[in-house]
Amino acid sequence: MLFVGSYIASWLQEGKMKTKKTFAKIGTTFLWSLLTIITLFPIYWMILVSTRTPVELFGKPDLSPTFFEKVHWKNFTKPFIDGIYSDYLFNSIIVATSNAALVTVLALMATYALSRFKLPGSESIFFWTMTNRMAPPAAFLLPLFLLFSTVFKFGDFTLFDTKIGLILLYCVFNLPFAIWLLKGIIDGIPRELDEAMIVDGANLFTIFRKLIIPLAAPGIAVTSLLSFLFAWNEYLLASTLTSVYARTIPTGLSEFVTTTGTNWGTMAAVALVSMLPALLFLFAVQKHIVAGLTFGAVKG
Repeated sequence: MLFVGSYIASWLQEGKMKTKKTFAKIGTTFLWSLLTIITLFPIYWMILVSTRTPVELFGKPDLSPTFFEKVHWKNFTKPFIDGIYSDYLFNSIIVATSNAALVTVLALMATYALSRFKLPGSESIFFWTMTNRMAPPAAFLLPLFLLFSTVFKFGDFTLFDTKIGLILLYCVFNLPFAIWLLKGIIDGIPRELDEAMIVDGANLFTIFRKLIIPLAAPGIAVTSLLSFLFAWNEYLLASTLTSVYARTIPTGLSEFVTTTGTNWGTMAAVALVSMLPALLFLFAVQKHIVAGLTFGAVKG
């Protein structure tokens, strides 16, 4: 009798634990689903706006099953085929891709030197690079405008309104963040591996190419992705330091807001197209994101 009673008590206790786990799993699923809906709803709304004419936007909304049969394709074709937004998109791709590549390469070499070589004042150098990221970009607008338009002037050539100017400028702001991100990743690679390769006759370049780069590949992917996104979405500096030839897609979006009104449909269509290159870049490196953000967080 006592055995049966203890068995029933344990069964009830186990049932309570399973019930708690079930409710916890349901609650977690609900919260993540709600967060996903909140995150994706602006994108859904942007798609809805981009496919409608101005009359339909300010009239009664049509959510019938024939949604995609009534797409107003001129919102997509007019800015890129008849307009200059294809140039803006091309400028953004060149600037963001070049900046991501340059920042990743420079940050990788800098962090390798700071992590592996006992340079005099290496900690001070690392802290100094981080201070460049602490100030708000708006504080640099006037000095940068003067530098780009007057100081860095060679004959008729200036860095103002040039893609090379934006690439170098974004390196100033993205490089400290990239160094900070890669520093922890390279510090997590055991030095014993370097010493083992040196014993086998490898030089520093071989160690860097065959050891550091493969092991830090997840962090490199994350660094390049974040550098690309920072350069791709930047608006304040690009709107101040460009005028015609080097304007990027974020600055072009502001042109839809005029004194006579806002062309919401075309602006939503351009914004939707401007998301595609960043999404493609994200899908290309997505498998490295989690590993890159956690690599080097815990040292053995």
